[in-house]
Amino acid sequence: MTGFDRIDRRILQELATDARQTNVKLAERVGLSASACLRRVQELERSGVITGYRAVIDRSRLGAGFVVYVAVGLSNHTKDCLEAFERAVSRCPDVVEFHTITGAIEYLLRVEVEDIRSYKTFHTDVLGTLPHVSSITSYIVMDSPKNERP
Repeated sequence: MTGFDRIDRRILQELATDARQTNVKLAERVGLSASACLRRVQELERSGVITGYRAVIDRSRLGAGFVVYVAVGLSNHTKDCLEAFERAVSRCPDVVEFHTITGAIEYLLRVEVEDIRSYKTFHTDVLGTLPHVSSITSYIVMDSPKNERP
């Protein structure tokens, strides 16, 4: 997108905070007319800067407030093995996000479950059954003093 400026950044910041606000309210907050603001938002969408809108769910209210980051290493690094692992992890509802990373391990997973017992079940019955998983290191989240994840 060409012409990306301070106002566009402010629009993005405001939408990241509250994407449900009306265009009129958004325009007031960024100092534009409603029509100019709407044109900018539409351009941000059209250009792919804004890729969508979604509900942010507090999974702790659904009984899944135990958060664990899991570092997973694989013993085999072929394309087929990596894709098989990614397919298996993508199907697991307890894994709310995962990333391919560089370093000593291949994947970092964010797992949200009810409690430590539920995590042990995930660890054993899901990760423990996947072929080529050679290492699993768990990092239990105790608190999140800053969390701007949408």
